[in-house]
Amino acid sequence: MLRYALLRIFGAIPTMLLVIALAFLMVHAAPGGPFDAARVLPPEIEKNIAAAYHLDESLPRQFLRYLNGLLHGDLGPSYRYRGQNVSKLIGDALPVSLQIGVLALIIANVAGIAAGIAAALRKNTFLDRLVTGVAMAGISVPVFVVAPLMVLIFAVYLGWLPASWTGGTAITRLILPVMALALPQIAYIARLMRASMIDTLNSEYVRTARAQGLKTRSIVRYHALKPAMLPLLSYMGPATAGVLTGSVVIEQVFSIPGIGQSFINGALSRDYTLVMGIVIFYAALVILLNLVVDLLYGVLDPRIRTR
Repeated sequence: MLRYALLRIFGAIPTMLLVIALAFLMVHAAPGGPFDAARVLPPEIEKNIAAAYHLDESLPRQFLRYLNGLLHGDLGPSYRYRGQNVSKLIGDALPVSLQIGVLALIIANVAGIAAGIAAALRKNTFLDRLVTGVAMAGISVPVFVVAPLMVLIFAVYLGWLPASWTGGTAITRLILPVMALALPQIAYIARLMRASMIDTLNSEYVRTARAQGLKTRSIVRYHALKPAMLPLLSYMGPATAGVLTGSVVIEQVFSIPGIGQSFINGALSRDYTLVMGIVIFYAALVILLNLVVDLLYGVLDPRIRTR
């Protein structure tokens, strides 16, 4: 298992290099520059600023300089937030996104898995159709529609919850963002779990367990749950990375100072290093979580671990 993990980590190095190169080229290909929004400066001062941030060098030289900084754990200085390092900016925004993301993941997994199992056990009944219909609606309606609707209903009309991050207490300001972030994930998880559980319940070893007189609850808990979780794990790898780093739409709607909002601010102000740092952090998180998912496959299915 350790050898497999090390091989996967070393194999991810070319992927990370490709992500870094593409992100570097894309942010520098965007029109405008990091200091275009500032007031008009004399050419001498503009030249000094470009030299201070090495923007007067050729792109290959800038890329090699950036790679050298990454090897030393330095994501570079921010162009928008003067005197701030990108690593510190990500570190300050990450706890906020993690707080919302972890809560949303817990709710999504508990509700989605429970709904999927219930629909699979009562296939072709009213409950199954209800879960399937609600899940399809949750998948079809985008989050940039759901989040404003929740603000309109629960914050504006009913006045139960605050409409923004700064408008309530620590608990009340979390409810709307967490639910808006969790609802699409509940829909996806419920559909995946329903389909996987139906296939697992129709397998031969489950029929053998039924023939031995085991109750449905025992069959699901001890025989069907782990194999049915395998397709869900494939989805949860990249989905967890997206949820934990914060949804751009959710953080914009609720004015949450997380990684998603930092990415938008950096992109709008052409803060090359901030955008690059967030892209690299997200890519590394996706690779790490996919590795964790592959290792969990072996825990849930001994046949995979043996191979």
